[in-house]
Amino acid sequence: MSGIFDSIRLIDQAALAERVSMHSAIRALQSAIREGFDPDDDLPRSIVDVRHGQLLQMPADLGGYTGQKFATVAPGNPTRGLERIQAIYVLLDAETLSPLALLDGTELTSIRTPAVSAAVADVVATPDASSLVVFGTGPQGVRHVEAMRAIRDIRRVRFIGRDAEKTQRAVEQASAAGLEVAAGTVADVASADIIVGATTAQTPLFEPDLVADHATVIAIGSHEADRRELPAGLLARSQVIVETERVARTEAGDVIMAIEEAAVSPAALVPMARIITGATAVAADRPRVFKTCGMGWEDLAVAQLALENAAA
Repeated sequence: MSGIFDSIRLIDQAALAERVSMHSAIRALQSAIREGFDPDDDLPRSIVDVRHGQLLQMPADLGGYTGQKFATVAPGNPTRGLERIQAIYVLLDAETLSPLALLDGTELTSIRTPAVSAAVADVVATPDASSLVVFGTGPQGVRHVEAMRAIRDIRRVRFIGRDAEKTQRAVEQASAAGLEVAAGTVADVASADIIVGATTAQTPLFEPDLVADHATVIAIGSHEADRRELPAGLLARSQVIVETERVARTEAGDVIMAIEEAAVSPAALVPMARIITGATAVAADRPRVFKTCGMGWEDLAVAQLALENAAA
């Protein structure tokens, strides 16, 4: 008698990296929306606090597949040399709910998160964007350089971090031919075309007036209501794009606190689907801010791409 694991495909970190390019992940996310999926229909996730962090369960149902990510957030892990966020992903057939694949969810998240940022930035960033500032020197900071380079001709990158050694490591990891990468300062924000916040900050990273009107700002740092990377004053003068209003108003501290401070009206929030489909025009006369918290459908869109590429 065969067991359930006999038919499950294992897709580890190396296999994911081989089968899913950043460019293909970005296109898969955009295609899911342009083909009619509404992120508002995504299944709710659960977040459970445990002694040393959080457990996240993120189900999703999209196309021919259903999936479930089980992720952990352990704030103390970076000092142990471990990832802050770790995960496994189970991919299922949508009709039979039979398990099809088990994926390295940590690597999946590492691809999916910057791919979501780039899926929107591809629409809202100025076509000639070439200067990138990244707050945060962890894996997400580095992978966001890769993602932004997949959609724009990025020539200059500045990493801003609290630890000089970690910042230099990020600089080395992101270095590539034809790319000027170095440690930077908050002052670099003023000349940046794209700014990414990939930190665990609880308070704003920079002053609101530092951001140029043409710039695109992406904040991925947290999914907690009492943390923010961006000042309310920046959101007040920007087009504010979110994954969905529901997620933004329950998990996105940057948005929640800006609304509480009367800097932003809930009616002004623009769901990412409206930007990607063109239903809402891009505001070219002011900064574009995209705040993400992570949603289950995003993981599933990339996970199914990995399985289909493996089968091919």
